[in-house]
Amino acid sequence: MGFFDKVKIGLEKTRRQMGGIISEFTGENEVYYDEIEDMLIVADAGTKTAYRAVTNLRDNVRDKNLRGEKEVKAELVNLLTDFLSVGDFELNIGTKPSVILVVGVNGVGKTTTIGKLATKLVSEGKKVLLAAGDTFRAAAADQLSVWAERSGASIVKHNEGSDPAAVVFDALHAACARNCDVVIIDTAGRLHNKQNLMNELSKIRRIISRELPESDVETLMVIDATTGQNGLIQSKLFAETAEISGLVLTKLDGTAKGGIVFAIAEELKLPVKFIGVGEQVDDLMPFEPRAFSEALIS
Repeated sequence: MGFFDKVKIGLEKTRRQMGGIISEFTGENEVYYDEIEDMLIVADAGTKTAYRAVTNLRDNVRDKNLRGEKEVKAELVNLLTDFLSVGDFELNIGTKPSVILVVGVNGVGKTTTIGKLATKLVSEGKKVLLAAGDTFRAAAADQLSVWAERSGASIVKHNEGSDPAAVVFDALHAACARNCDVVIIDTAGRLHNKQNLMNELSKIRRIISRELPESDVETLMVIDATTGQNGLIQSKLFAETAEISGLVLTKLDGTAKGGIVFAIAEELKLPVKFIGVGEQVDDLMPFEPRAFSEALIS
């Protein structure tokens, strides 16, 4: 099953709401545009994005003399796709080794995302090492060990309560010694109001820069789509410390909040690099802006 089909299923609730309104197009009708704007806001696209999308849609329908549901849908897909085109959607991991630092608060699916990403990279022929940098949460390293075994990756871990920066230091050197392609670093579920934890994240970044100054580094923030605008607030605060290069949006299946990807692109100008649309290993999928927009209003 391809990206479009999986996203279409995952966004079923959002899609039903959007599609029903768009199919009612009958021409110049302010109530119609107001309803589209309302539904984008309900889907967590954000007020600024919703207003801009509907304003542009109204103008383009008039200026291009668009008629009928099909033409209006195509125009809205184009607009939404443009909103999402804010950066590089591909992982930048061209060096050997490259580093992927994964951050996010507790409960967003960070460890699962790391496991799925490791599985994907190993299946592509890459030698992957996991670093169990979340030493604060009980059994975090054990959970990551399970994913390492499933995916075929190796792992570096210390005892619970150890210095996360020491784990990262050892993992980076192990990756070089073992000729690994990618190091994926787990981190504690940092809460944005825990300054000591944010400082720890900065420390990890400094160690990566010092030990592997020439390596490509991706910092991915994992966001739970069901948290809506709260996830956006978290992203803003993490971005101040973590130098985030991209986002992973999890738990899109079964939520009516799929529009949060547009709010994130509008506010942070950061690309969504992966989305999670289910529980299976292959349900973590590289993000495709146009296919996502089409699935949302199909």
